[in-house]
Amino acid sequence: EDPEFAYPVAAVRAASDRRLGAAGFASRSAFLTSPTAGGSSWLAHATMLSGSWIDNQQRYDDLASSHRLTLTSAFSRAGWRTVGVMPGNDSAWPESGSLGYHQVYGAEEMGYQGPRFSWATMPDQYTLSRFERIERSSRDRRPVMAEFTLVSSHAPWEPIPRLVGWSDVGDGSVFNTMAAAGDPPEAILTRNPTRVRAAYRASIEYSLSSLISYVETYGDDDLVLILLGDHQPSPIVTGQGASRDVPISIVARDAAVFERIAPWAWQEG
Repeated sequence: EDPEFAYPVAAVRAASDRRLGAAGFASRSAFLTSPTAGGSSWLAHATMLSGSWIDNQQRYDDLASSHRLTLTSAFSRAGWRTVGVMPGNDSAWPESGSLGYHQVYGAEEMGYQGPRFSWATMPDQYTLSRFERIERSSRDRRPVMAEFTLVSSHAPWEPIPRLVGWSDVGDGSVFNTMAAAGDPPEAILTRNPTRVRAAYRASIEYSLSSLISYVETYGDDDLVLILLGDHQPSPIVTGQGASRDVPISIVARDAAVFERIAPWAWQEG
């Protein structure tokens, strides 16, 4: 909502609404309050999955060692396949079992042969494409519930990839020429704040555009997409004292989805 970001991002959102409508999809949006800001994103993910307020590491550890019902395990009990697509995970994640995943795809399982984009191990478009190929495109499969932790909008927000044709994504080597050398991640706090904020805005535009393009290309009557901003960025972007509110949107073609959530009175689009 900061004018520095709102106008360019609003243009992307408006275009996204038009593109979704042309593909037969609708959306509803609102704000939630995150338990964290500027980092520790796993606290926000655990809060979303569990319905518990997970605002510190001890609570996260308690959740991970419990058998509390989570959104993931609820889908599992209903007969769905549940997967975590976590391109930022480059080490073991033992807590995933207690959270109800059948399969977790970390960075090593994603088959990516392209370059890193600073902290981001791979572009969001590649992550979505890989999931489509190895999970969702199978004709003989159970319904699948997937949680993605997309990383292109993770600090330090540059360099930022560009969208390519989905048939061109391949093993990710198509992105080789886009990952020009930039500042190392630890240099973010020494940069010109104007440059940092511009890069953050561009990363949000890219991530949102990737998701909308995915829906246009692979969406069907059964697809339901929930887009959640897990937390506000660091104060170099927001300034001091920013709220912890984050946007959430639900995208679907099936009108019954919106009938079920109508009492929430979320905003259209």
